[in-house]
Amino acid sequence: MVDFLISRATQEKLTEELRQLKVVRRPLIAKALEEARAHGDLKENAEYDAAKQEQGLLEARIRELGDKLARARLIDDENITGEHVSIGCTVTVKDLKTKQEEIYRIVGEGETDFALGKISLRTPIAMGMIGKKVGEKVEITIPAGVLKYEILKITVGTD
Repeated sequence: MVDFLISRATQEKLTEELRQLKVVRRPLIAKALEEARAHGDLKENAEYDAAKQEQGLLEARIRELGDKLARARLIDDENITGEHVSIGCTVTVKDLKTKQEEIYRIVGEGETDFALGKISLRTPIAMGMIGKKVGEKVEITIPAGVLKYEILKITVGTD
């Protein structure tokens, strides 16, 4: 079952993190466990307990990344035209109340970084703009109230 959409860059980042965990971190933790076992009694061995806990966290992250990659659907930037707002687009809007311009990049889940203007396509703001074209006005209900935007510009990728 496809659970969420990701960009090629995010897919590559997650794949590399998974590789690092399996190829680099897993052997290091195995070695730490082996060394801790060599110290004798495991009941009172803090090094062994710490290594086991780290191993558990590592294996959980490996499962999480593997599951995410298996359920993700790749959004190919080549299919994004910029004719209307969609995932992978950068949208410049004017807040009709404050007259301020704001820029949002519509991204897949796991790529969200509000400080950089990257919002998930599942947020109310993104959902309110998806499918709209330059010049259209949108009203978007968010927990804090209603946003009224005019779409000024749509570009593919980062701008």
